Amino acid sequence: MDIVYIRDLKVDTVIGIFDWERRIRQTVSLDLEMGADIRRAAATDSIENTLDYKAVGKRLISFIQTSEFQLVETLAEKAAAIVLDEFDVPWVRLRLSKPGALRGSHDVGVIIERGERS
Repeated sequence: MDIVYIRDLKVDTVIGIFDWERRIRQTVSLDLEMGADIRRAAATDSIENTLDYKAVGKRLISFIQTSEFQLVETLAEKAAAIVLDEFDVPWVRLRLSKPGALRGSHDVGVIIERGERS
């Protein structure tokens, strides 16, 4: 299984459990690894035969910008479901971080893996 990835995709959104967090937009960062078979794309040199990371990124940006979840866990789960359901990938590993959420740390977040990895 090959991997198509997106690293450090930054998106502003409403995220958090505190009242002040519900009134502002904060930046979250996503890293994605998506299972793909790139052999056909490599043989044809055609975007139609591969996982279009630009389309994945644009879709996730659109979704995340308009979302208003309290937990990074919920946002990560919904984003992973979009990738699996809309882009026909067999598995995804998604790291979602919230920079500045914990004093003294660079960021906090979750890493989830969904789908069947082979």
